[in-house]
Amino acid sequence: MWTYQAPVADMLHVMTRVLGAPDRWSEIPAFDGLDADTAREVVQQAARFAGEVLAPINANGDLVGCTWTANGVTTPPGFPEAYRAFVDGGWPALACAPDAGGQGLPQLLNAALFEMLAAANHAWTMYPGLLHGAYEVIHAHGTDALKERYLAKVTSGDWLGTMCMTEPQAGSDLGQVRTRADLVDGAVAANGAPVAITGGKIFISGGEQDLTDNIVHLVLCRLAGAPGGTKGLSLALVPRILPDGRRNAVFCDGIEKKMGIKGSATCQMRFDGAEGWLIGEPDRGLAAMFLMMNAARLHVGLQGLGHLEAATQNAWRYAGERLQMRAAAKPQGAAADPAGADPIAWHPAMRRTLLGLQARTDAVRVLAYWTALLLDEHEQHPDPTRRATAGGHVALLTPVAKALFTDLGHRSADEALQIWGGYGYVHEYGIEQTVRDSRIAMIYEGTNEIQAVDLVQRKLLDDGGARAQALLAELECEVLLCLAQGSLQPFGVALSGQLSAWRQAQQALLDGCSADPEYPLRVADDMLQGIGHVLMCWAWARIARCSVAPLAGGRTAAQWQAAARYGIEWLLPQAQVHWARVARRTAALPFV
Repeated sequence: MWTYQAPVADMLHVMTRVLGAPDRWSEIPAFDGLDADTAREVVQQAARFAGEVLAPINANGDLVGCTWTANGVTTPPGFPEAYRAFVDGGWPALACAPDAGGQGLPQLLNAALFEMLAAANHAWTMYPGLLHGAYEVIHAHGTDALKERYLAKVTSGDWLGTMCMTEPQAGSDLGQVRTRADLVDGAVAANGAPVAITGGKIFISGGEQDLTDNIVHLVLCRLAGAPGGTKGLSLALVPRILPDGRRNAVFCDGIEKKMGIKGSATCQMRFDGAEGWLIGEPDRGLAAMFLMMNAARLHVGLQGLGHLEAATQNAWRYAGERLQMRAAAKPQGAAADPAGADPIAWHPAMRRTLLGLQARTDAVRVLAYWTALLLDEHEQHPDPTRRATAGGHVALLTPVAKALFTDLGHRSADEALQIWGGYGYVHEYGIEQTVRDSRIAMIYEGTNEIQAVDLVQRKLLDDGGARAQALLAELECEVLLCLAQGSLQPFGVALSGQLSAWRQAQQALLDGCSADPEYPLRVADDMLQGIGHVLMCWAWARIARCSVAPLAGGRTAAQWQAAARYGIEWLLPQAQVHWARVARRTAALPFV
């Protein structure tokens, strides 16, 4: 009853026609020879894996869940075999550097891969979801000895990695982390120094599992005498199995019974003098871990996109098949059903929901892929100016992507459930699992509220708005292109209005923050949502302009245009609510 088939043609259309990725890849020497045909082959093979290997074990994984004993964790049936196939297919190494054993392909293709994995089986995807971030930390900060011992295994996926940050008393406040790192063998605090790690961590995805024979834990910890707060945090690499084959003093004391993603083992971890090594500079652990956190934020945003796509395609299919009542109007040329009922897709309430799902999915995919494309340019473009500009865009887009995409992924899945009526509340129909699974993405890797605070304080105000102005200038180019074509003028007008609203809100923040430091924090969520609507408007405008001749096998030009137009006419008005709240500097928010 619930199926997932990756929309390969639509994904490639966004990459090649809407974003022009092959032309931009041609400017990067590291991607020499990469073209649309190569991208198509990668996406098609990934779609086959997601649809044929992962999707069939998704529902049963939710029902069975993980099992914990003192000896370890057992994942649902089929999960270990699927992971072995994932590794054998070379997927973990897709976007890793060739000098580390990777394939050196773009982050954009890796983003498409993880959209499909999350759409097919979110719980399973949690296991390799942090792998690229672990690779980046070891590749960037590991000593030669640590790289030689661990990098190739992490790059290939033979060993999985974890991100051990959260503690019971700390939650999102990492300054309260207490896990202790004691230097051993007379070592001096430095990158690569041996340490003994003691402490407890909670909510550790994949902290214990039966997919790989070793796990590389990256643990936030504190050396003796380190400063308090986040400035005193260090990072340690702590393997489950030590190089000499001994089992390290790393223990999983239990797994959480969760609302969703039940096939993902969310572990309570205990380190009892576990052997490890500092990675990165002492007391600079958060800066090293930030590589992993940034990768995780984008991947979590892609989970929101995956849920959007899965909910959209299943809702459209069901609404086209389900016959209920006579519609007030019918599509041109449609014949009346002799049974006296029409597809519910014809009813206005259902059309609003279906078109809203499609419009959001299209916009989010454009924004997700654009962010990944900019990340490639930031990391690998030969022009330092282009690298810097792309990096500034990525810094601003990342918190928006994490918060906006996951918010839309969950709330849109919840709306989609209404398409099924009572059946939507039943497990066999699949949508209720999607609603449950998608909810966690709004919480982990920094709650959406924390993303909004990060956006406002560190991306909009810290540089006086310069980073935002650079992105606004780039978005403004789409206004001119749309206004130059008569049929696209509504998109240009809508985008121009939204850009103006963003500029006014940005100035209000800059003007008001010194007199009232709490003001930006009171309106941070609305500021993020307002910017999110600006970006979606840009995506709808770009889709409308670039979808005159979409790729064969996907939706028609008329279908792309209809969803984009629905976006600016029916969904975009919500932006005004957020902009109005930002403008109300003195709106009451009493203490409770």
